[in-house]
Amino acid sequence: MLEEQQVDSLLTPAEVAALFRVNPKTVTRWARAGKITAIRTLGGHRRYRATEIQRCLEQMELAER
Repeated sequence: MLEEQQVDSLLTPAEVAALFRVNPKTVTRWARAGKITAIRTLGGHRRYRATEIQRCLEQMELAER
């Protein structure tokens, strides 16, 4: 588990938006609504865990089938 936390990279709202093919503002709304977890940087910017985003993408693909 500790190794997974060290390897997990953080994605910007624009990178997440590109994966979901939505506007970056939509990603911000999802974070405010609690659909995805945002981590705040010291400068106040949002970042998202790559593993959580990947899990969300997989769940959406399964739901579409």
